[in-house]
Amino acid sequence: MTAKKVYTINYWLKNDNGEVVDTSEGGEPMIVQPGKANVIPGLIKAVEGRKEGDKLEVLIPPELAYGSHKSELQSEISVSSFDGVEQVVKGMKFQTNTGGEAQVVQVVAVNGDTATIDANHPLAGLSLNFDIEIVSVKELDV
Repeated sequence: MTAKKVYTINYWLKNDNGEVVDTSEGGEPMIVQPGKANVIPGLIKAVEGRKEGDKLEVLIPPELAYGSHKSELQSEISVSSFDGVEQVVKGMKFQTNTGGEAQVVQVVAVNGDTATIDANHPLAGLSLNFDIEIVSVKELDV
């Protein structure tokens, strides 16, 4: 049997100006388990081999985070396509079911009767600055 480690971390995600834009502080710590798809690969790589109490700063490139920004995931549509929405404004998010798969899109621009929507993850194309504190490390028998 081999042991697989599960890391519990506190994190602070900062923008390029050093301002915290997301954190686990005041909430539940994040569980990072290699092999699980709910955590970006860069975080898994950053915590592997660490021990409880370790604190680190990591810069995670887009390819180990949410990928590059893909222009083919942006499109222009008529504002009238937004059924039941009185006024479409930049920043609004909608769930679509195109292609049989649910997807979240964000309105990134509105120009008259046309809206530009973007299906990229909001952090796609960005390097992510994390401060991480390892709260605990547990071994699972696999």
